[in-house]
Amino acid sequence: MTRSTAFERFGSILSEPKALALLLVHSNVHISLSATSIALVTMVLLDLRIDPIPLFIVFAATMFVYSLNRFTDLEEDERNVPDRAAFTKRYGRLLLTLGVGLYLVAIGVAVVLDLPGAGYMVIPLLVAIAYSHFRLKKVFLVKNLTVGLAWGLIPLGVGVYYEVLEEPELLFLAGYVTAMLTVAAIIFDIKDIEGDREEGIRTVPVVFNPERTRLISQGLNIAIASSVLVAALAALIPSTFLVLLAFNAYVGGYIPFATRDRGPLFYGFVVDGEQIVLVCCVLVLDILVW
Repeated sequence: MTRSTAFERFGSILSEPKALALLLVHSNVHISLSATSIALVTMVLLDLRIDPIPLFIVFAATMFVYSLNRFTDLEEDERNVPDRAAFTKRYGRLLLTLGVGLYLVAIGVAVVLDLPGAGYMVIPLLVAIAYSHFRLKKVFLVKNLTVGLAWGLIPLGVGVYYEVLEEPELLFLAGYVTAMLTVAAIIFDIKDIEGDREEGIRTVPVVFNPERTRLISQGLNIAIASSVLVAALAALIPSTFLVLLAFNAYVGGYIPFATRDRGPLFYGFVVDGEQIVLVCCVLVLDILVW
């Protein structure tokens, strides 16, 4: 491909919203921004000063984990998400190199600045190894819980950085994120039901079928939203945490549309974009109300 052709193709991607959205999804930039959004939400809700260092660390670690996962899941993606598999074959090594580079820079920053909890920077690597090589996805619900717990570590990591790890509000937020991302992971499995069934992976949609999965997920979503409301009414968390209900509303809105025929833009952009929606709500309320 000539230089002019490459620039023309890149320019056409930027000029087409759908193509740009797919690029953000397949390159893992979108999911990394979503993870960074959780860190920013934590800072705002706990009234902490916004610091770019933990935001960069979360972005870098997420890029590394998901870029590595694209390679380990390549065979399954060829059946379940062929477009993403094709993208990984073409650009995956470049993105993995970028992910590894960002992750190493993040570790270097943590060590050089002697940040609190710098030793915990190894956790993303351990999660990636456990998920990819020990085949946790083969065990019913373990994959979903692993994803949820990994995302729940983001608020805890922010707590370690600011040395507020024992704050009840932080622990509640970590539990909330864990629960909500577990639900999202269950919904995400609907698109992979055929490939997972062939591989003998017992996901919730495989065991209960997509219709019951949507009902179960919606029930869990309502239960989690109720816990936020009860905790706020009991003054266990600040009233500002009620903004989390916007997150539940968004999730409740997309669950009925989570079917096997939905493409990568639905699951990769709409579902994985839920954290970005949340941070937008939090920032707007922080500017206009709080």
